[in-house]
Amino acid sequence: MKKVKKVLGSIFIFLLIMVGIFLIYVNDDSNAEDVALTALESDDLIQVVGEDPLYFSPKNKASKEVGIIFYPGGKVEYESYAPLMRQLAENGYSVFLVEMPFGLAVFDIDAAGDVMMEHPEVTEWYLAGHSLGGSMAAIFAGNDPNHVDGLILLAAYSTADLAETGLPVLSIYGSEDTVLSKESVEEYRSMLPVNYVEFIIEGGNHAQFGNYGEQDGDGEALISPLEQQQVTVEEVTRFIEQAELSPR
Repeated sequence: MKKVKKVLGSIFIFLLIMVGIFLIYVNDDSNAEDVALTALESDDLIQVVGEDPLYFSPKNKASKEVGIIFYPGGKVEYESYAPLMRQLAENGYSVFLVEMPFGLAVFDIDAAGDVMMEHPEVTEWYLAGHSLGGSMAAIFAGNDPNHVDGLILLAAYSTADLAETGLPVLSIYGSEDTVLSKESVEEYRSMLPVNYVEFIIEGGNHAQFGNYGEQDGDGEALISPLEQQQVTVEEVTRFIEQAELSPR
């Protein structure tokens, strides 16, 4: 009996240690910089409402029927992507920035479905994500391709097989990105439709799609975060416009 109690006590202590390690990990996020927090403020062009998701609503209603749902990168405060979201909204898109449990999109892959249900006024949906968020967005798109009009991968790749879906896909990453596994990009390229679009931002790195500072293991960017995000917005806008001209 004493041996059983000793074993159970050891298991209990081990579980406590594991829970402690997990809690430390999930609470050790990359924090949003001041420029990102400033981008959360509403102005004459963009109204920012809600918390989860953060809704960047363009006051120019001409293109509000086109929505973009964004999954943040792993362990990154979702507010870090506010500058990029605001720039997309300034082009007339309704943009929804989702907060993930524990900062990990793997715990809420289907978050986009809730956003879609809550906003029936949006008639076209583009799903986007950075790094881990992009890969999880791809899984959602693969599970429900008929409700997604396009997929945008920022420094990410798809492990979901989208090859036969006909889904428009845009893949963007920086030339100086040393976090994204180029081997995995090549390995999973066959998962994408043959007409997918790939764009490499010269001088861009992994972290500068958001505003959360430097990321461990990343390459040194040769351009500013603002420049990288501006190029991203230009390519995303071009991609959506092209997708609208060539519906599935």
